[in-house]
Amino acid sequence: MKRGLIAATAVAGMLVSVAACGSGGSAGADDKTLTVWAMDGSTPAGWTKDVKAAFEKKTGAKLKIEIQKWNGIQQKITTALSEENPPDVIEVGNTQTAGYAKTQGLAELDDLKKDIGADWTPSINKSAVYQGKQYAAPWFVANRVVIYNKKVWADAGIKGTPKTRTEFFKDLAQIEKKTDAEPLYLPGQNWYFFDGLTIGTDADLVKKQGGKWVSNLADPKVSKAMDIYKQYQSFSKAPKDKDEATPQQGEVFAKGKTGAFIGMGWESAIAIKANPKIEKDIGYFTIPGETADKPEGVFLGGSNLAVAAGSRKQDLAKEFLKIALSDKFEGQLAEEGGVMPNKESLQTALKGNPAGEAAAPAVEGGGTTPLIPEWGAVENPPNPIRTYMTAVLNGKSPEDAAQQVEGEFNKRLSQQQ
Repeated sequence: MKRGLIAATAVAGMLVSVAACGSGGSAGADDKTLTVWAMDGSTPAGWTKDVKAAFEKKTGAKLKIEIQKWNGIQQKITTALSEENPPDVIEVGNTQTAGYAKTQGLAELDDLKKDIGADWTPSINKSAVYQGKQYAAPWFVANRVVIYNKKVWADAGIKGTPKTRTEFFKDLAQIEKKTDAEPLYLPGQNWYFFDGLTIGTDADLVKKQGGKWVSNLADPKVSKAMDIYKQYQSFSKAPKDKDEATPQQGEVFAKGKTGAFIGMGWESAIAIKANPKIEKDIGYFTIPGETADKPEGVFLGGSNLAVAAGSRKQDLAKEFLKIALSDKFEGQLAEEGGVMPNKESLQTALKGNPAGEAAAPAVEGGGTTPLIPEWGAVENPPNPIRTYMTAVLNGKSPEDAAQQVEGEFNKRLSQQQ
């Protein structure tokens, strides 16, 4: 899961204290204690209490959950996995899993997949697989929705919510014509929304060339996604060279002069905190796609659970995974935390959560950033894809903008920074 998601999830009330924070692994722990590293914000209180009780009852072992901070976690996990006594189970970001698998730091879990993963949602499980082998288990994901101001839409004479992208554009145009509100707040570098659009156009951001991964931004499918983004951005006055956190788009929306924005469901909590009166006007709907039968592509940001290859308690670790990933506890996690469970059949746990209900339909067709170990360097600031987006919005052709950042993009993919 991404750091931004965790940070604002805290605003929505997911954060709990489940165990003493620690940085150590299993060193010094006896054979009857399983050490799990979970990230700050991922483990709701009720879920944690019940999973711990179920695990300890079934195995007779103790469960030690150590909460980790996202800041610097990749290096911390890399170091831990190379040590003699690593933590037994580790929560890893779904886009980071391939990197840990490549270094042989994670245990293969093909047998676990056969036992309990036959109906894991393919779009969610994809990030837990590397070179055809299961190196982690999908835990949860979250994705973007449209958060809109019901009052602004009513003032514009709009009834209902759009089912296609064309209908959405028409609604935004109507808000622009009939109200003084900004139809859509969309800064130029909302990169994860753009990534979702590339998933919707079936575009690949990278390609293999001469045995190496290189930029594929010049591909027509990527250009099509950027053109869709540009159409959306034309309804916004947001800066073209900033992202959704600069300023926080929830705070902009809180002022009541914005028709909608595209973000995580928990971002409405930011708006409500800034202006409690706006809560009654907030609604959610699935980002509409080209046709009514298929929502827009979305980026699925989330977490997997992995077993350290160096753990001396592999069997016990797998028992924990069987319990934590069971239908009972996946459903409980979805209900308490508002995240998408790893099975489509468990999305019923989101009933009564309007943001979750809006996000669920897009999960099946969702995806991630390229699942290659080299990808992490691309997203380090300044992300060249953000530079590409701003260039296009400022008038450059997608082809010229792609060429502008190609050198930096490829340098990062080669990890020669």
